[in-house]
Amino acid sequence: MQEAPFYRKWVNAEDLTPFNVAEKETDLLILADRVLEKEAKELALKYRKDIEGYIRRYPEFRTSLIPIEDNDAAPAIVKDMLRAAISSDVGPMAGVAGAVSEYVGRGLLKFSTEVIVENGGDIFLKINKPRVLGVFAGKSKFTKRIGIEITPQDTPIGVCTSSGTVGHSLSFGLTDATIIVSKNTALADCAATRVGNAVKTAADVEKGIDCAKSIKGVMGAVIIIGDKLAGWGEVKLVSI
Repeated sequence: MQEAPFYRKWVNAEDLTPFNVAEKETDLLILADRVLEKEAKELALKYRKDIEGYIRRYPEFRTSLIPIEDNDAAPAIVKDMLRAAISSDVGPMAGVAGAVSEYVGRGLLKFSTEVIVENGGDIFLKINKPRVLGVFAGKSKFTKRIGIEITPQDTPIGVCTSSGTVGHSLSFGLTDATIIVSKNTALADCAATRVGNAVKTAADVEKGIDCAKSIKGVMGAVIIIGDKLAGWGEVKLVSI
């Protein structure tokens, strides 16, 4: 059994009930009105089955680092990933964590008025009160010092993070954190990869912001590399 990411120890939402669901590579932290482990596991299995079945028919879906052709006959979660990849100019698996977060989260809204699903730093939220998502950016001075405030009116929404210095996900950039906000969590995930890839040094952060602006559906972005931070769009940064 894989160890839970260390940053999950920092979660503080006493009015919600946290629980974990793990299935193969999928490892979810979920906060809801009550424990919905059975329902969440069923949803995670369903959407993993959709993705795995598509990979068996189209192996390039798993391995391609560039967009592949859209397919109207694909399962809904796969179509979301395909289209997010096309919009962001990355491979479709760049959006898998965000897509699973959103599809599991939306399914759980049948049972809970509030749902937060975190999957490897990629988060889907539907909330009833303002929440602050703490930013982890490796050794940067901004780690655990700033957060992104999300209001109920913003949600449902996706907030996804890519890093070239933290974690195991593939990145060709060197940001400590590239955070993207979008109404589509798969798109936020793919866009975080694309924007993160564009930033190799602190001098590239404006280029990264321009990249984020160019992706249709991206609402806002935060890029952190070392002691430099740049932000754009509908992102409210707060001290924590």
